[in-house]
Amino acid sequence: MALNEVLGIIVMTVDGKDVEIESLDVTKKTGRKLVKTMNKSLRAKNFVKGIQEIDLKITAVIPATGDIDWGALEGVKITVKPVTAGAKTTTYQDCFTIEVGRKYTVEGEAKQDLTMGSLREVSE
Repeated sequence: MALNEVLGIIVMTVDGKDVEIESLDVTKKTGRKLVKTMNKSLRAKNFVKGIQEIDLKITAVIPATGDIDWGALEGVKITVKPVTAGAKTTTYQDCFTIEVGRKYTVEGEAKQDLTMGSLREVSE
């Protein structure tokens, strides 16, 4: 069986401390909306541009210190660092918590499920 190369690491920085992230799902909403008008073809013909939204779904390992107030997180930075040379690093800045949930498994550590919003995405 061949070994698989790791694509990268994900780091969430909270008050200067790094938190281990197990998974990160990113959803970008374009902000476009359908404009329904009354016309003889009985179908929508236009759209309007709106404000983009970035939603993040995160599963984080709860640190043993337990000193993070997950529901009050604001100004958090999440960085996705690819291991391959020349690949761009993506950073989600000014992240804030929208929803908090906990997850426990029989053979694993306690985990925190977070739904967060981000104000900026930066690729470098």
